[in-house]
Formats: sequence, structure tokens, C-alpha cells
Amino acid sequence: MKLLVFILNKEELLPNVLSAFLEAGVNDATILDSVGMGRFLTYEIPLFAGFRDLMQDAKPRNKTIISVIHDESVLPHLKKLLDRVCGGLSTPGTGIFFTVPVDDCVGPGPREE
Repeated sequence: MKLLVFILNKEELLPNVLSAFLEAGVNDATILDSVGMGRFLTYEIPLFAGFRDLMQDAKPRNKTIISVIHDESVLPHLKKLLDRVCGGLSTPGTGIFFTVPVDDCVGPGPREE
């Protein structure tokens, strides 16, 4: 069991990203509004205000999608789909995909057919 975390930097891709999740078999996820540290420091902390010019092309908000993955075999396919939808996850400014082990999970699990 894994916790999948996907930080999407291009909010406009969210519908396509969610379609990729569904296509890979991930039907349950939570979507959070998030802001990157650089953006927050630049606009919220006066000491860093001089960096605003460098942040002009940065998106103001991200979407962080989290999901407990019970069947880890879906992860490689999902990663490939997200890479395609986002235009290459290794390209700066697209997103970050990672998983961490989950030792215990109480709550809804995989649905029985």
C-alpha cells in the first residue's frame, strides 16, 4: 500500500490529470489547493519581495492530489499517463510525482465487485 502524492503545477491540466487517474484505475483521491514555497516567500514575506520579477511566469497556485493506492501495480501506468498529460514530468514547472509506504489505513479501501 502506498500514498501517492502528485503536485500539479499547471492547474489547467487538472481535468486531464483526473482522467488519467481514472484510466489507471485510481478512483479515489483528494485534491488540495497548494502554493509553492518560492511563490509564498516572494509575495507574502517582505524580505523576499525583490524576487517578484523572477516569479512572473510562476503559477500562483498548484493542485496537490493525494490517494492511498492499495494495488501498487497501477502506479507505473499512472506515472506514464501523467508524464504524457503534463508534457514530461522531468520538465521543470510541470509537477512532482512520488509515493511513500503506508503502514496502516483505516477507512474506505478497495471496493469489492
